[in-house]
Amino acid sequence: MARIEARVRDLASEPEMRDAIETVLERAEDGEVKWTDVREDVSSGAWGRLIERGILEDGEAGFRLADRDAIESGLESPDDDLGGSNVEIPDKEGASWSVYDKAAAAVTVLFFIGYTVTAVRNVIGSAMDVVLGPLQEALPFYAVIMVIATITGLYSTLLRGNLMDMERMGAYQERMQDIQERRKAAKERGDDDALDRIQEEQMEAMGDQLGMFKEQFRPMVWIMVITIPAFLWMYWKIGLRGGEAHGEFSQVVLPLAGTVSWTDGVFIMPAWIIWYFLCSMAFNQIIQKALDIQMSPSTS
Repeated sequence: MARIEARVRDLASEPEMRDAIETVLERAEDGEVKWTDVREDVSSGAWGRLIERGILEDGEAGFRLADRDAIESGLESPDDDLGGSNVEIPDKEGASWSVYDKAAAAVTVLFFIGYTVTAVRNVIGSAMDVVLGPLQEALPFYAVIMVIATITGLYSTLLRGNLMDMERMGAYQERMQDIQERRKAAKERGDDDALDRIQEEQMEAMGDQLGMFKEQFRPMVWIMVITIPAFLWMYWKIGLRGGEAHGEFSQVVLPLAGTVSWTDGVFIMPAWIIWYFLCSMAFNQIIQKALDIQMSPSTS
């Protein structure tokens, strides 16, 4: 509970709050404490701040300590630690990209060219048609897009779950939250020296934002390596951007838009992209729940 320890350090810089925390620790013999147990030694304002900062949480008969060990550790920390975060970023070097990641990024950039260059789109579309062509002949086009959305949703969920280090990302977020909380506490007590130290630390922590970006974008590169060719096949098949359509396509009924052709503009974008996104969002949620894969970091 690194955040609890940081909050205790901030509060303990004020003599009144240090005394209040020590009193609460002493009276909470069974892990819980009531206001009636401490009201003679702790002011109502200090009691309220302990609850507001999460040092005390709702218990069965009163309030319980959020984490006794973290609270005691926060009281024992020296005052000159007030300007530094104790949140450790695990394996920072692990956030760097490998040679394979960089190669995948280069391939992705080349695939993007296919959106504007017809020749590249025709080559990729023809190659993908070897795999997706038989599927399009067996199913209506709306069902083909549903299949593609399901497949892309499956591998994107698996890639994000395996390539993103949620513990490291959670540590990045926890460190920034820790800095913001200590900055707020320093402002409340008017500690300009602590504010200066925290400001310097905040500037140094800006590098963490780059680490989070690299961590989040790494699986996206691999996802796009597989997804962009499927998109280019749909571009090529329907005949967008002046291209020739490769097949007959019926109309589709979309929510709020009614019956439209696949190339018609719906909410600015072509109808087939709208249909793909609707299918993708729905199947992504189902896949994440079914595989129990967490897509967002959690802080301790």
